[in-house]
Amino acid sequence: MLQETIFEYKKYFADGAETELRAQYNEARRAIILCGQLVANSSSDYTGVSARVRKGGVYGFSSTGEYTEDSARRVLEEATSNAEILENHARPVKGSLPVIERGMRPISETIQSVTQRFYLDVCRALDSYVVEHCPGITSRTIIATSDTVEKVIATSDGYDAHVVIPRSYVYIVMAAESKDGTPIEVTKTFGGHGTLDLNFADLEEAKRIADEVYTELMKKREATYTEAGVKTCILSGTLAGMLAHEAVGHTVEADLVLGGSVAAHLLDQPVACEMVSMIDFAHTAFGEPAPLPVYVDDEGVLAKDAILIENGILKGYMHNRESAKHFGVEPTGNARAWLYSDEPLIRMRNTAIIPGRDKLEDMIASIDDGYYFVETNNGQADLTGEFMFGVTVGYEIKKGKLGRALYDTTISGIAFEMLKSVDMLSDEIEWTSSGFCGKKQRMPVGLGGPHVRCRLTVGGR
Repeated sequence: MLQETIFEYKKYFADGAETELRAQYNEARRAIILCGQLVANSSSDYTGVSARVRKGGVYGFSSTGEYTEDSARRVLEEATSNAEILENHARPVKGSLPVIERGMRPISETIQSVTQRFYLDVCRALDSYVVEHCPGITSRTIIATSDTVEKVIATSDGYDAHVVIPRSYVYIVMAAESKDGTPIEVTKTFGGHGTLDLNFADLEEAKRIADEVYTELMKKREATYTEAGVKTCILSGTLAGMLAHEAVGHTVEADLVLGGSVAAHLLDQPVACEMVSMIDFAHTAFGEPAPLPVYVDDEGVLAKDAILIENGILKGYMHNRESAKHFGVEPTGNARAWLYSDEPLIRMRNTAIIPGRDKLEDMIASIDDGYYFVETNNGQADLTGEFMFGVTVGYEIKKGKLGRALYDTTISGIAFEMLKSVDMLSDEIEWTSSGFCGKKQRMPVGLGGPHVRCRLTVGGR
């Protein structure tokens, strides 16, 4: 655990400068067993301290891999010097940032590193279960992985905080051949907030997931190809969350808005049907902790929910302090950095489409000829909102009933057009939080949504 002595180093802050001092520890662990053979067994740790100083509207930044009082003082001096150099060169006129709430948020949970052997034991136990219970597959992969981010943040004019976000997951991958010899594969990921020993002390749930993977794989042996064209579809909560993050979320990050995203001229205008609302949750969603809670961001801003779409209307963006000043609003606490050596950027936290009132079975029954898309293996979008996602598990819908499984396919569209076609939303939410967002630097994010009925362009054979 990091020491909170960093708060004492505020005595080295330069007078009149807006200053952030951050000590940070990142830990990552991974084990991979492929067809019974250990192919990866890795661990990494990064510890360091950084400072960012704002003077005259420009930032100076410095970091080091040392974590001592001397190193903290040195990065503060270097960041201040860098800001002064830029200030003299650029002659900025932006002025000071608006006043934000001050306070202290102490750490709310402690964590202990899990031995690497535990990762291996989890993988071996699940691999043995798959061998015993899943005949007829051609390959299997079990992955146990985790990452933990711990930060101590001291600021000149915001919140001081000690925060920790641990998360851990298991991936189960099975492959086989379809009846016509086509290679097929199904992957499921499960886990969430917390260390591996807490999330997987009992492997009964993991074994149940393994059974699900096998069942999906066997159905996929009888798969059919999707028919290309614009179709009525149902997206699972996982795919809806991917859409919320990739195709909408990035377009409403304020720095990308200023860079020319499609959302730059859509504020207070309809971008979806009236039943669609979307929020980037800070730490609590629907009365429960969000998958990856953020209480204080890396600028010392007390995090709050960012309402993005409300009843189909684009209502706001995600902000850091600088962009909030530009748009004349309060910062939302979206400034986050992955490593101690990274500067905070505007990043999503837990972005989700809000559930509606429909039941999944009624949504399926409402479709005469369409598709139900369940799992994805990738997704990409650009700042126009145009997206394309891969689908690895799905089913055809014929006359209101689920039909054959589908081979891997793609779905695509333009987010703000697709959202206007939404006409049913299920009444439950499904979260996923195992991935990283890759905007300039890695960042753990949570994303989610209900089942969504909409119109999409579906790829064919």
